[in-house]
Amino acid sequence: MPPPKIDIESTEPKTDLSDRPSVEQHDGSTLNDTPVAKSDVQAKLRNPLLGMSEADVLADVDRFVETRGLQGEREAFRRGALVARVQHREDGFETIASLPEHEKQILRDEITHRWRQPFKLYFLCVLCAGSAIVQGMDQSAVNGAQAFYFEEFDIQNTWLQGLLNGAPYLCSALIGCWMNVPLNNRFGRRGTIFISCFVSFAASFWMAAAHTWWNLLLARFFLGFAVGAKSSTTPVYAAESTPKTIRGALTMQWQTWTAFGIMLGFVVSVAFQEISIPTWAGYPQWRWMMASTAIPPMFVCAQVYLCPESPRWYMEKNRWMDAFGSMKSLRFSKIQAARDMYYAAKLLEAEELSRSSRGSIFHEFFKIRRNRRAAQSSFFVMFMQQFCGVNVIAYYSTRIFTDANFPIEQALLVSLGTGIVNWVFAVPAIYTIDTFGRRNLLLTTFPLMGLMLLFTGFSFLVENDQVRLALVTTGIYLFMVIYSPGEGPVPFTYSAEAFPLYIRDTGMSFATATCWGFNFIISLTWPPLAEAFSNPGGFGWYAFWNFFGFVYAYFLLPETKGLTLEELDAVFDVGNREHARYYLQKLPWYFKKWILRADVAPYPALYQLQQDIPDQPVGEEKKGSVSGGEERRENTMMQ
Repeated sequence: MPPPKIDIESTEPKTDLSDRPSVEQHDGSTLNDTPVAKSDVQAKLRNPLLGMSEADVLADVDRFVETRGLQGEREAFRRGALVARVQHREDGFETIASLPEHEKQILRDEITHRWRQPFKLYFLCVLCAGSAIVQGMDQSAVNGAQAFYFEEFDIQNTWLQGLLNGAPYLCSALIGCWMNVPLNNRFGRRGTIFISCFVSFAASFWMAAAHTWWNLLLARFFLGFAVGAKSSTTPVYAAESTPKTIRGALTMQWQTWTAFGIMLGFVVSVAFQEISIPTWAGYPQWRWMMASTAIPPMFVCAQVYLCPESPRWYMEKNRWMDAFGSMKSLRFSKIQAARDMYYAAKLLEAEELSRSSRGSIFHEFFKIRRNRRAAQSSFFVMFMQQFCGVNVIAYYSTRIFTDANFPIEQALLVSLGTGIVNWVFAVPAIYTIDTFGRRNLLLTTFPLMGLMLLFTGFSFLVENDQVRLALVTTGIYLFMVIYSPGEGPVPFTYSAEAFPLYIRDTGMSFATATCWGFNFIISLTWPPLAEAFSNPGGFGWYAFWNFFGFVYAYFLLPETKGLTLEELDAVFDVGNREHARYYLQKLPWYFKKWILRADVAPYPALYQLQQDIPDQPVGEEKKGSVSGGEERRENTMMQ
């Protein structure tokens, strides 16, 4: 795999820039990059070891292990904390004299071989992948099945058709996603995944045995309990367990393997289209399609308790020894586990200080700017995952292809092709999401998806049957090629990392409820929408939303790649106006650099990374770190 690209626009935690002069723009105006930190607590949120000398850190570690019952691991935490103190500088650990050479080599390998991780970490990722496959099959098996159960139950009303297909997502948005909080609080991440997969297992057989349309409706509504809790928990579980350098790639496995599950849903639709057993069922094909979705959750339920629980969940419950045991199984060495756990614990302490004087969880969710910005951004990416139009294809592609005059057998096969394309082209995002970045992926793919939907919609107006079939298929396949590495993996990855720990479960519930609520709207409204405005009108409607998504993402969506979950507090503390003003002022720079191909000076970054924590007073340390950060950024841009 080639080395990752240097992304000069990636988001980095901001520091106090009160000593920094305004940056002169190319037009002579000035840009006030970032807001000034208002308190020591805010500074600690950006770096909890700010201003601490080695002696201070070691003294704090001694208090840390005593109060949390970790005395037996004192030496590991002392060395880990010293590494955490300088971890913002890639080679900072090289300056620590007390660090043994073999541990320094482990830390060097962590930089040069970021995919060399313990078996337990990848085993956990396999579990998350299995949970995603369950989700994907539950979503797409209905695509082929509906052609048969609409006939068996004589369902002609387009609104009832949409309700029957979208029932799981209605339940998920109203109930299932919000069960995430009590289930995680009581049973942990693993327990919630187990319960939700068991519900999926049971719902599969209930749907297959349904003897009336309303019984099928109840079964599909029941399935929504699993869809909501599972999709709210699994990405968070992955995000909390993985190192930041590959967190995006491993968290986005949710979408990659959801795409694989969607493909399996199309596979079973093709496999069972001709089956005629049992003879008592008018159309047994759809019953086998639904029953087959019970297989993946069975394997997930068998595996889930063989994986370690999330270390951050244990820390939230004050189970520190359990947390350290879990962290050790997810890292190669004790020093890495101690470093990550100590740093996360210090950030959690600062986080608690920042909220100690505030009100209820709902007050903090909507009134505190950092949390409100995270919720706003998660709402946007989840809303756009639905209104980019992808699930119109996932749920109704068979119907769309028959509308283009494909026979039902060929429509099922071509639909299978959309699932294969979706999965295959999701794989590159494993690399690009942590190098190209979440925001850049959206900015690249939104306009292209809009163009492909317009191409597909207008293809229905072609009179020649063969040409029309070829154009519609090409348009939909190209749409899936673009969607899969872009808007596909970003929403769940982004939402899983956006919220601070103390409201992460509520935040993820909000994000997934948004996703499934709009998913229900898509499922419910496409049949009447296509009937009222025809396929060209329907595809044009969703093309518009892709162009809207590009504009919104450019001006208002922060980047989150490459940072710890706690460091993102600094990112989301920048307001909408400041974010939009920065990128509005940057437009002429983009035009000169990429359109006119002019040799322009590097544009000042919106965020700045504090590279080191020198042994000096806080005021001097801030000033020094800023200038050092400027020098590093300029050098990076010159590369």
